[in-house]
Amino acid sequence: RRLGVEPGMSVADIGAGSGYYTSRLAPVVGPTGQVFANDIIPDYLARLRRRMEAEGRTNVRFVLGDAGNANLPAASTDLALLVHMYHEIADPFGLLWHLHEDLKPGGRVAVIDADRPTGRHGTPPDLLRCELAAVGFRQTDFDRLDNGNYLAVFVPAARPDPS
Repeated sequence: RRLGVEPGMSVADIGAGSGYYTSRLAPVVGPTGQVFANDIIPDYLARLRRRMEAEGRTNVRFVLGDAGNANLPAASTDLALLVHMYHEIADPFGLLWHLHEDLKPGGRVAVIDADRPTGRHGTPPDLLRCELAAVGFRQTDFDRLDNGNYLAVFVPAARPDPS
C-alpha cells in the first residue's frame, strides 16, 4: 500500500527467493498486471514456479538474473522492489545500471533494508543513496519502518557516462 501498487502494474521482486513478496504482489496487480519473480539462484525460481502454479498464479514471470543484471525485459517494470537483499548484491552498480533500462517511464526502485552495516546484513541509508546516485538515481522518498528498517524510493535521473 505504501508504494501504491495497484491493478495493472508490473512489479519486479528482485531477489524473490521463496516468493514471500511475489505471492503477495500477484493478487494486488491482478490479471492485467504482472510480477517478475527475479533471482540469481535457479533452484529458488524452480521452487517458486511450482508454488505459483499450485496457487493458480498466472501473472508471475520468472526471470533468472546474475550478479550485475536482473535481466528484466526492457521498459517492462513500474516498480523494482528489493527487500532485505541489497546488501547481498555482488555487483550493485551493474544491477542498478541495467535497472534504468528495465523501468518504464515513471518507474521506481524501492529498497527495504535494515539500517546497519553491510557486514551485519543491512545497508546504511547514506551508502544506499550514494550508490544509487552514482549510477543516476534520485531519491524521492524515505520512511523509517519498524525494527530499524527503512523504505527508500528512487527514480531514474541523468545517467553518468559509464567510462
